[in-house]
Amino acid sequence: MTTRRSTFNWLSPRGGDSSLIRKGRLPKNHYVPKHFAGDLVKKALIALSLAAAATCASAQGQLNIICSVQAEWCNLISTVYARTSGVKVNVSLRGSGEALAQLIAERENPKTDLWFGGTGDPHLQAAEQGLTLEYKSPLLPQLHPWARKQAEDAKYRTVGVYLGPLGFGYNTELLTKKKASAPKTWADLLRPEFKGEVQMANPASSGTAYTMIATLVQLMGEEQAFDYMKKLHRNVSTYTRSGTGPVKSAARGETTISISFVHDVTTEALQGFPVASATPAEGTGAEIGSMSIVKNARNADVARKFYDWALSPGAQQFGVAARQFQLPSNSQTPVDARVPQLKSIKLINYDYAKYGASAERRRLISRWEKEVHALPH
Repeated sequence: MTTRRSTFNWLSPRGGDSSLIRKGRLPKNHYVPKHFAGDLVKKALIALSLAAAATCASAQGQLNIICSVQAEWCNLISTVYARTSGVKVNVSLRGSGEALAQLIAERENPKTDLWFGGTGDPHLQAAEQGLTLEYKSPLLPQLHPWARKQAEDAKYRTVGVYLGPLGFGYNTELLTKKKASAPKTWADLLRPEFKGEVQMANPASSGTAYTMIATLVQLMGEEQAFDYMKKLHRNVSTYTRSGTGPVKSAARGETTISISFVHDVTTEALQGFPVASATPAEGTGAEIGSMSIVKNARNADVARKFYDWALSPGAQQFGVAARQFQLPSNSQTPVDARVPQLKSIKLINYDYAKYGASAERRRLISRWEKEVHALPH
């Protein structure tokens, strides 16, 4: 692919440039924040848009997507795909737990065609419950083994789109004021000086938090993991609905520490917030963000075309363009230097099939609600 030089100005109307809306290139309800519009990003966007247009020009119709990644990424890919394919794309933003609940509720009359992103466990549960459609993309051979394994475990009813390790985010300014050292281990989160200074999401609604529970159970053993979480509860100020809520609170000085995916911390830091990340020395898990086509979708053929596009190297670069730094699943996608280096992280051998099973998820979350969440602070 040849990258062309262009004066294309991908700025938000909030940033003072409404020319793209006037020219009809961006719908009024979509924008890319101004601080995302650096020169390299603009060049990447125009080049990738041209590539997308070449592969999707014949597509037509409508596509209803549940999107479980950050809003900036959802808006960017839906806008580009709509403008380059002619497909009308409707996007609903949902956390992965909420997305699964919606698919269950819509089982008899699906209103959603495709579910993009979010932790892989709920996608595996949707596949197990027969909520998603078997599809073998022609791009499967290009994917990393972990992404193909996700598809195989689900009998090709989902596929890996990206991988992101779990860790901690922390506000460097607040730590300095407290004269406290940054957390480097799971045990560090139990330190007395962090009482009321840790935030994590609620696993009933957040795949991020469920990934933490499953990670601790595999790392420590179930009984020790629940003993640990009971102690951690004393230091947790809030269990948020969304998995990104805690790191946003840490970035804005509302809490000192978040339990988050590392790439979400990087996103906040690049916006100028005083946050940094660490991965626990004892070991940690990682999410395999996934994508699934809904069974009995009204626009299944259109969904398959988007599915193939989303697995392509060109489309996967839109994650970085939206300041999202997960490891892309296509082995041919260039990897940005800000993506976490897996070789420097102690990853456990996470059993995605076991902990992605519906019964296991329900059991662990139910136990957490009864034995941990119900405890007084």
